[in-house]
Amino acid sequence: MELRHLRTFETVARTLSVTQAARELHYAQSSVSDQIQALERELGVELLDRSQRRVRLTPQGVVLSEYTERILKLMEEARWAVSRPGSEVAVGALETVCLHLLPGVLSRYRSLNPEARVRITQDNRGELYKAVRRGDLDLCLTFGDAPKDAGLEAETLAEEPLVVITPPDHPLAARNRVHLGELAPEPFLATERGCGFREMFDNAFSGPAVKEPVAEVSSIGTLGACVAAGMGCALLPSLAVRAQAHRGEVAVVEVDDVSLHTSITMTWLGRNSGNPNLTGLQAVLRKQLGS
Repeated sequence: MELRHLRTFETVARTLSVTQAARELHYAQSSVSDQIQALERELGVELLDRSQRRVRLTPQGVVLSEYTERILKLMEEARWAVSRPGSEVAVGALETVCLHLLPGVLSRYRSLNPEARVRITQDNRGELYKAVRRGDLDLCLTFGDAPKDAGLEAETLAEEPLVVITPPDHPLAARNRVHLGELAPEPFLATERGCGFREMFDNAFSGPAVKEPVAEVSSIGTLGACVAAGMGCALLPSLAVRAQAHRGEVAVVEVDDVSLHTSITMTWLGRNSGNPNLTGLQAVLRKQLGS
């Protein structure tokens, strides 16, 4: 049995759709069908029930899908084991986490594992999850819940409040706390759509309080600089603004609404759970973030 045929069959069995499998694998639908038929000829059994419009596995197909999943996982583990240095740990994170959380965590990890080599990747949530699935990253750190994926495991490390930042001379800067409704007249800046921070902004100002930002900014650093320059306010996790607030560049105002928070989540590939480099980094993260 060819590995590519097994990979194609696993994708069809998982999605129950030749169309979806072709899209994921970047094949033509006819190529997916040809590979399944070649596998059926080799095994001498039908793997798919083609009597109805919707794809279904035959009993033999169900059995093969269980073996195929195990075979492909074993192949990935073998690839990972021979291609990655034994003392390396690869971690990915969002820009904010890379800047304000990872330095202290990785410094502590290196003090406990001085021979370890650390590789850091900064990217958006979607790309980080893809890298974890491929085995390119041992672990990634993001805000919010991890995607529902049978191959991924995730753990919430800490809850992070969302706060409003304003220019230092803004009238709200003298307030310790405000209600969400009081912010309705204020101009707000936000990140671009598709970014997790923009999702937080849209969720906070949904329903009757819905509002559009006066500017969209691609970088959190630039967003904070624009607020400091007086362009408006922004809603961000407290972690993202502590350093800027400490320098007096912006003022931080807490919001009374208890629902305004997010979580810091670590996500890893379940089959790598026994990797000592991964478990060592996880232990440091849990201790540093207090979970």
